[in-house]
Amino acid sequence: MSLPEPVSRSPSPSTAVEKTKVNHLPGFTTLSPQVLVQDADSTVSPASHTDPTTVILYSWGDALPKHVSKYVEGYRTLYPAAKIVLIFSPILKALYTTLSVRSKTMIPVIEAVFGVGSTTTLVPRLSLARQNCPAAKRVLVQVMSNTGGINFASTLHAYRQLVGPDAPPFPVDVMVCDSTPGSTVFMTNIGPWSKALAVGAASYLPWPFFVTRALAVVFLAAVNGMAVLMRETSAAVFSTAAVNDPHLLDIKARRLYLYSKEDDIIYWQDIEKHAAAAREKGYQVAEGEMFEGTGHVGHLKGHPEQYWRAIRRVWEEKANCDKGPAKEVTKIY
Repeated sequence: MSLPEPVSRSPSPSTAVEKTKVNHLPGFTTLSPQVLVQDADSTVSPASHTDPTTVILYSWGDALPKHVSKYVEGYRTLYPAAKIVLIFSPILKALYTTLSVRSKTMIPVIEAVFGVGSTTTLVPRLSLARQNCPAAKRVLVQVMSNTGGINFASTLHAYRQLVGPDAPPFPVDVMVCDSTPGSTVFMTNIGPWSKALAVGAASYLPWPFFVTRALAVVFLAAVNGMAVLMRETSAAVFSTAAVNDPHLLDIKARRLYLYSKEDDIIYWQDIEKHAAAAREKGYQVAEGEMFEGTGHVGHLKGHPEQYWRAIRRVWEEKANCDKGPAKEVTKIY
């Protein structure tokens, strides 16, 4: 896959520490308006020496801190010694900005994962880490909805541009896909996409929901039309392909899809098609986890025990810790 838009290493507003009221959680440091980090607690020992050292959590479009706190609490309970990097995902920003701009916005994620103050020191630090301790970092990534997927793909692109074409891809051990990815065909998705966009905006707009949704249709049509005229790859198309590109995402990364037939924004058939395509590329795709009666990114709320059991099962499979009977999952709800 071609990577036409290089990412600048020079400082930018996206890499500065900015405190915002909207995206803030207790115990987290705000690295940018979209990126927060909670460092590992040095006083806590991991439950297993194979537990992830870093969890990267990409929220769904327009999610607020109160929406993602249960995910943070769950991962903190499962993996108490892990660093957690949390990325918020404004839908409009994901849709109308270029790949280069989106990738710059994700540079703080890379800096947080590798513990570097600036990406200018990233390449030598990575080289030293591979020489001294190749398995020092064990990374679990969770991506929620297509907007979270757009930001994860932008992180992969930023990382590739920073380390160069010959370096290994972004190191991920397990990737969890919650309610993503869906189809990228515009005409068949204008309905669910406009609904997702309108839901995020409706809380702060004074008029009825149907007006907001109509405006969302117009906006999405304009964005799509502009992309067609300029012959640009849309954010959705790029992100769906990026996570199945071994040049961007490690082919050895094990993958879990969490989805339901009741999701009216991302259809289950499209998720299963993407999983099949990943298998064909050589990715280690675990059996998908289907949830009953839950809507878009509603699986944790509806079935918390099943949700965390699936994630821990796949991590243990990747870490070769799934011998014998499965352990009882700690209740975290």
